[in-house]
Amino acid sequence: MVVDVLPPGKATVPKTEIREKLAKMDKTTPDVLFVFGFRTHFGGGKTTGFGMIYDSLGYAKINEPKLRLARHGLYEKKKTSRKQRKTCKNRVKEESRGDCKGQCWRSENSGRSQEPAVTICGDRADFS
Repeated sequence: MVVDVLPPGKATVPKTEIREKLAKMDKTTPDVLFVFGFRTHFGGGKTTGFGMIYDSLGYAKINEPKLRLARHGLYEKKKTSRKQRKTCKNRVKEESRGDCKGQCWRSENSGRSQEPAVTICGDRADFS
């Protein structure tokens, strides 16, 4: 849904307050309501954004992006150091040769850690 906020002579209203007001209007709890994308109109006085209301928290966890879940405290991103990311990237670049460098990097970082990563580049194959 599209949300229009008209704060009378005040600064931008926090999203937590907007969630609470919308939850009262729709007779739900604020934890299943996600608001995002607010833009202030030129000259002030009106702010427009978007809101999503889910039936349960389970549906919200399935359908919402991880960024918005993290803002609500429902998702914790695992943190790897910059050095680890760089060494992993360079290791993959060293192992591959020729035109398949980008393909090898994409196949190894596809996010499917359950399956073994298979990298076949030219005459060398790495099954790990």
